Amino acid sequence: MRQKIKYVHRGEIVELENIDPTMTVLNFLRYEQALTGSKEGCAEGDCGACTVVLGDLKDGKLRYQAVNACIQFLPTLDGKELITVEDLKSANGDLHPVQKAMVDANGTQCGFCTPGFVMSLFAELHTGRNPDRRHIDNILAGNLCRCTGYGTIVDAAVAITKTDIIDHFHAREKVTIAELETLMNEPGLQLDWQGRSYFAPKTIEELTELLATYPDAVLLAGATDVGLWVTKQHREIQTVIYLGQIDSLKSVAEKEGGLHIGAGVTYSDAWAPLEEVHSDLGELIRRIASTQIRNCGTIGGNIANGSPIGDMPPALIALGAQLHLRSKEGLREILLEDFFIEYGQQDLKPGEFVEAVFLPRQRPESHFATYKISKRFDQDISAVCGAFHLTLNGNTVKDIRICYGGMAGTPRRAYKTEQELDGADWIEASIASAMLKMSEDYQPLSDMRASSQYRMLAAQNLLRKFYIETTTADRATRIVGEGGLAYA
Repeated sequence: MRQKIKYVHRGEIVELENIDPTMTVLNFLRYEQALTGSKEGCAEGDCGACTVVLGDLKDGKLRYQAVNACIQFLPTLDGKELITVEDLKSANGDLHPVQKAMVDANGTQCGFCTPGFVMSLFAELHTGRNPDRRHIDNILAGNLCRCTGYGTIVDAAVAITKTDIIDHFHAREKVTIAELETLMNEPGLQLDWQGRSYFAPKTIEELTELLATYPDAVLLAGATDVGLWVTKQHREIQTVIYLGQIDSLKSVAEKEGGLHIGAGVTYSDAWAPLEEVHSDLGELIRRIASTQIRNCGTIGGNIANGSPIGDMPPALIALGAQLHLRSKEGLREILLEDFFIEYGQQDLKPGEFVEAVFLPRQRPESHFATYKISKRFDQDISAVCGAFHLTLNGNTVKDIRICYGGMAGTPRRAYKTEQELDGADWIEASIASAMLKMSEDYQPLSDMRASSQYRMLAAQNLLRKFYIETTTADRATRIVGEGGLAYA
């Protein structure tokens, strides 16, 4: 394995060595490179003031994605192109078209958050240029501004999407692709710094060998959780194994009976395939954090961290997902629901890692829904997340799976509630009886997100909502906002 980080910046391949492997990209830019356009607002991936853009190759094509520099570890730049707000101006010093659009729309006041907005819009300029208001809201949800009403910023975004602008990044695209292809052929990365180590293997075989040697290593995927250990908890991590260079972990494939999702697939890349399984899964991913977080956070990471408020596990458990775990000893397959033992404890043996999730295909006659309850619509952690999968025989419950996040120390099925409904008629009286049983399944905690009483009432009413949606097709149960309001 090589000892130097290699990435592309300003048209050149940059090489770094002898650095702290958990230094964030933001701190490197500001304190080591004097590139202060990227700001620290929250240091936890919420405000977007630190947004930078990373370029990589997907299916041989150059792809630009906005990410939060404040929680990305510097070595994760390896093999990518880095673009900061300082890089956008033209050779003669003129503003980039995105910057000019913000100026023309008067889309700024104090200016602190502006570089982050500009970088998010720069990524959009190089991606889809979709003028749909809902799409623009999604793009900007990860950038917070407390001076403006967002209207002028949205105006700038709309103006950008309606142009056919070609900037200097477009002009040098072929060169950039060639540079990134060169970096792809490099071996894996190993960094040693003051007794701390960082590894970035490129194959499953390398990963299993490393885990056999370092079974206590911290596995790093998108850094959307682990990054906070450093920035907020000030933890010193001795050994990090980064999974983002292993291509086989980043594939989504149709297999007999269902969908195989590699643990390294990001929310952004999983969005379309999961939306094809069911529209509610696509909507759930849209409600998970922001574009910057979805571009980094992974399906496997959301499972492996064992959080009781992770949004994906309840839906996947309700759909009967299987988990593929791998170690040097081979592959082990378990039901996803069996992976979570209790708070902070998962069925993961030393030297073992989450390799993939297998999601069985939903039968046409079955019903599925998932709902997220949070104080803020965008970019918020769930108070309660519920998922339901129902199969009827006529109007009798043949099978039902109910799973909640936020109601216990792990994502957990409502077994007593399910038993009450199994074999019962799918009618209002059965739902009322099942709702009473839910208190035997859960004793939720009270915290800053919701009280125990609120959580229980919300969970019960989500079951009722599911019943209404499966029995009364013309009855509105979801609110769709207008004029930039929330969609639910």
